[in-house]
Amino acid sequence: MKTMKVGIIGCGKISGIYMENCHRFEVLELVAVADLDRNRAEEQAAAYNVPNVYTVDEMFASPEIELIINLTIPAVHAEVCIRALESGKHVYVEKPLAVTREEGQAVLETAKRKGLLVGCAPETFFGSGIQTALQLVEDGMIGKPVAATAFMMSRGHEFWHPDPEFYYASGGGPMFDMGPYYLTALVQLLGPIKSIAGMTGKAMTERTITSEKKRGQIIPVDIPTHVTGLLQFEQGAIGTLITSFDVFGGSALPPIEIYGTHGTLQVPDPNTFGGPVRYRLMGEHEWTEAPLLPGYQQNTRGIGVADMAYAVQSGRAHRASGELAYHVLEAMWAFHDSSDEQTFYKMQSTCQRPAALPVNLPLYTLDQ
Repeated sequence: MKTMKVGIIGCGKISGIYMENCHRFEVLELVAVADLDRNRAEEQAAAYNVPNVYTVDEMFASPEIELIINLTIPAVHAEVCIRALESGKHVYVEKPLAVTREEGQAVLETAKRKGLLVGCAPETFFGSGIQTALQLVEDGMIGKPVAATAFMMSRGHEFWHPDPEFYYASGGGPMFDMGPYYLTALVQLLGPIKSIAGMTGKAMTERTITSEKKRGQIIPVDIPTHVTGLLQFEQGAIGTLITSFDVFGGSALPPIEIYGTHGTLQVPDPNTFGGPVRYRLMGEHEWTEAPLLPGYQQNTRGIGVADMAYAVQSGRAHRASGELAYHVLEAMWAFHDSSDEQTFYKMQSTCQRPAALPVNLPLYTLDQ
């Protein structure tokens, strides 16, 4: 397998871990970064030994760059992805794929027309935690999965994030911020979603920033901050999902549990790569912690990019695919649409359940 030359557009907070991990995968060679703030791009390039700092236009025009990692803000995810594809480059984008379903469809249609691949975060389901849970489900440890619960309970981001406004604007909120992790994990474990029923609300119409940069600034809350609902999966299981920025006293609820005909499986936080994974079988009174599969337990963001780079060269399917990301994007909107219209939402898209990660390879190869 040859090395694929990669460029990153967007040098914000999350870019560091992508740059660090790009250097670890033998299939990736990070050759350039770009950002609207050139000083920020130069700082990141220096910190992570990236040889070139480009403008965004120079990145698209570069003949050597084959794949672009799009780490811009969600509002321009689709625009940057489409420009990358039109420039003849594969693209991998931080979640979500796009803000609207129409934008997401436009990204996938452009990729198909150009004969290029689109990938999208989150890739945390590549981690040993969810991969171990997947193996236990597929091995029949808990029997046939019949139900699931998932909870992302938070007080919001204005108390720590330096620029929290976008979390409370259109395209923000707990579902669009954290829903991709939970929905992607559920699709990995249970397969694609058939229909959704949702209800939404918000505790406050405005919030006060208490992080230092903008302490005391009042921001409007334009989106629901508590989103809850039911999911019916194509294979029959029924799930319950709550994502919230309105839980001010904390929560003891587990991130994800899968309930089967023979027992219950506790799945770790889908915003992490590690464990623990626990199960309790029918008739047992104690939880058992399962040994994790060998693989990725630390923050390995960028692994989806490497998997896609191998897929470009081998022709196999990549796991963190644009189709999976679009299915998750449609599902997130489905909760809101169902609540607004007070009806069930029937999913229009589907996707392939991602293949389990091979466990017989050295770390940072992924050539299967």
